[in-house]
Amino acid sequence: MDYEGLPDGSSPISHMVAGSCAGIMEHSVTYPVDCVKTRLQCLRPLGAHRYISLTEGLKQLFRQEGFLRSFRGVGAVVFGAGPAHALYFGLYEHMKSILVSQTRPDSSYNHFAHALSGTCATVAHDAVMTPADAIKQRLQMFNSPYHNTLDCLRRVCRNEGFGILYRAYLTQLSTNVPFQCIQFMTYELLQQKLNPSKEYLPWTHIISGGLAGSTAAALTTPMDVCKTVLNTQTYGGGRPGGVGVSNEAIVPPAAKPVIRGLFGACRAVVQSQGAHGLFLGMNARVVAALPGTAISWSVYEYFKWALSKSTVDFGASPCVLCCGYGVRGR
Repeated sequence: MDYEGLPDGSSPISHMVAGSCAGIMEHSVTYPVDCVKTRLQCLRPLGAHRYISLTEGLKQLFRQEGFLRSFRGVGAVVFGAGPAHALYFGLYEHMKSILVSQTRPDSSYNHFAHALSGTCATVAHDAVMTPADAIKQRLQMFNSPYHNTLDCLRRVCRNEGFGILYRAYLTQLSTNVPFQCIQFMTYELLQQKLNPSKEYLPWTHIISGGLAGSTAAALTTPMDVCKTVLNTQTYGGGRPGGVGVSNEAIVPPAAKPVIRGLFGACRAVVQSQGAHGLFLGMNARVVAALPGTAISWSVYEYFKWALSKSTVDFGASPCVLCCGYGVRGR
């Protein structure tokens, strides 16, 4: 049986469980690099916490704050990435099965179908992940006033309202929709070249996933910078809006107290840093995306393969996957 198709009658929960496991692993393994990326995009190159590059940033972070500090906010990612990636992969596979089933396997329309499926999946994914990402980035900032994920959520909702966590939603979509279109199209294209028989070949998923993710990450860096600015901007009067040191934000005091929208963030970055500011953290973003997406796709494809070989009804009991059943091909 072709593992690309799960057993007949299997529930969409199978794809969702696989996607959830993949998403949590992807974000957790590369979290310290993501922390440095956030600071590269948010902090001005001033003071003792000046980050010149990814390597220097990691050295300073580990030396000055300790290894565990680099994982502050990972709880928000774990709680958000599980359901977000479950929706992401589940909806992607559902949409792809509908759109691709109407065409020949070698049809050029399939690339459009993959991109459209990825777009639909991203809209659902970001609806869940945007608040988690906002909390994560506030906790990642140097000298953040928040103690942990729950403390951040509670104080933000009390002082600013829950809606503030969706301030960067449209900007995040403007980042992730092209990111996912590029990633899915590149991944499927590479799979057609490296694995035309659609067998379970782990190395093809690692290579295809890593190259697809890193390419998409590099091309969408400007939108990611704008999203980070919206999530970590400071307010007037030196009062931190979720960040610890108001004079270290990428937006200088002369800028508007509140930056709104993608174009407002883009204008503030260019005024403050110049055009090159839109590419701050690109190396860190690529370095995080390459292993992250390689892990995500390989773990996801592994669980798809394990589920396709299993006789266990995962749709009825998704938690059984976490207990090890099906992994050995029962």
